[in-house]
Order: sequence, then C-alpha cells, then structure tokens
Amino acid sequence: MGERVRIWARLRRPAPAAVLLTALAATALTGCSGFLVPAGEGERSPTPSATAPGVHADTLPPPSAAPAPTADVPAQGPDPSPTATGECPASGAVVTMGEVQAVMMSRAVVLTLTNCGTKPYRVVGYPSVQALGEDGERLPVKVNPAGSTFGRDQGPKEVLLDPGLTVRSMLAWVSTKEGGELVMADALELAAAPDAGARVHPLEGHDIRYMDELNVTAWRAELPE
Repeated sequence: MGERVRIWARLRRPAPAAVLLTALAATALTGCSGFLVPAGEGERSPTPSATAPGVHADTLPPPSAAPAPTADVPAQGPDPSPTATGECPASGAVVTMGEVQAVMMSRAVVLTLTNCGTKPYRVVGYPSVQALGEDGERLPVKVNPAGSTFGRDQGPKEVLLDPGLTVRSMLAWVSTKEGGELVMADALELAAAPDAGARVHPLEGHDIRYMDELNVTAWRAELPE
C-alpha cells in the first residue's frame, strides 16, 4: 500500500518549467502557423493610410539617407525657396506685370512694385521699361512718362514703402502719327528704377509684342483714373 502512495504522488507532481515552455511553444506553432514567415520575407515598410486623419505625404519625415546618384543622373539638391523667378533683388524691390487690359483697340498692363526686402524702400519716379528682342537685345522702342486712355499720369510722388507694401503704375501701348512699321518685341525688362535690379517678362502669345511707343505713369499707391 505504501508503495502505491509514492507512485501516485510522483504522477501528481507539477511538470517542470522546461516542460511547460516546450508545450506552449508547440501550441503556438500549431495554432498560429499562419503568422510565421522566414526572417526577412513578407516584411513591408509602414506606409501612411490614405484615410488616416492628419497624415499626409508632405508631413512624413525624409529618409535617413538619400540613394547615391547614378553616373548618368546628376544629384539633385533641394528646390530653392523661393524660386529663381521669385527671388528678391538686392535693391529690395521687385516689379511684376499683370494681365493685359484692352480698351478701344488699346492695350495696357498694370505694373506692381513690391517691397520684398526687410527694410523700408523709398519710391519716387517712374518704372524702368525696356523692350527686348529675341536674343535679348534692346529694341528702339520709346518709353514716355505719360498717361493714356487707361488714365492720366499724376507725376512722381515720393513714397516710403514698408516691407510687403506695394505701389503701381499703368504701362500702355500707344501709336503715333509718325510711327511707321511696328517693332516686334519678345520680352519687357522691368525694374522699379534704372538701377534697382531688372526682371525679364516674356510677351510670347500676346498681341502686345507689336509696339510703336509705350506710355508709363509714375509709381503711385493708387492707379491713375
């Protein structure tokens, strides 16, 4: 009888920890075998969900290292900001040209001078306007400080522009009685003043490429009437 008790006790003794771990591992392999793949297979870099709120491609962090450029593809640096056409000249003033306006066979555009610098900019006088040919050569197109059908010239007035503020001028195409064959220009070179740093504005696709003379009003906070 005593021998039977000792045998029963051995049978009821808890299994060692190593045995339990082996059993659990076997269960995991049997019940979850669908999630097990060889190392390195089936892995995918996490990508943002198309519907995840607040996640956009432009907000993701850049990769840790850029791939080395190939021999026939030059390395690309970051895009300049602002772009080359939007850079602020050293003078601190930039001139842009608006949409073409038409009245009774006449043409004109609004020129806008913007203080793109960080200090106040003194403005007085007229825009600097020069017609350019196909190769960038200067053309003999006369530019008059005067008004036109689009408004009279009120004359120069000194204005001190704080950064970000603007003044405007009206540039008009005019014909004279003495005008012969019209000159065809490919671009206009515009600046706040002759020494203020010019920008070239192409005229391709516009009938304003053909010109006799140009009239321009003085820089003012308000356009002439």
